[in-house]
Amino acid sequence: MFTGTRCIGISATLRVALAQAGLAPVAGLVASVVAGNEAGLAVLYGVLVALAVSLVLVWRERQSMRHPEWDQHRLFKLFLRTGIERLMLLVALLACGLGVLKLAPLPLLLGLALAQFAWLAAATGRNSNN
Repeated sequence: MFTGTRCIGISATLRVALAQAGLAPVAGLVASVVAGNEAGLAVLYGVLVALAVSLVLVWRERQSMRHPEWDQHRLFKLFLRTGIERLMLLVALLACGLGVLKLAPLPLLLGLALAQFAWLAAATGRNSNN
């Protein structure tokens, strides 16, 4: 599941989570200036949802790295469990943002997509450094 690839002392997934964390306030501020405070809050929430989902991956990666004795069967089960956990967290947080908080759907989803592009950019940047 996890390769344990390191980049300057931190895992690649943690690097991506840090990129998303840095993106959150910037995206929220830019959206507030461009489209108003409600849109800025929705974009910020979308980026934070993506960050929460990424942090689950970081947590499970660290868990697997602490147990080098785990075999491929156990790691595959952890891989499946992590995927389900991330999907359930994503659905729950999106339902909360759209249903309970009544945030604007388009800016929220744009924030989520923007954070996923940060994931791609950070992962791509890692490969070019090797």
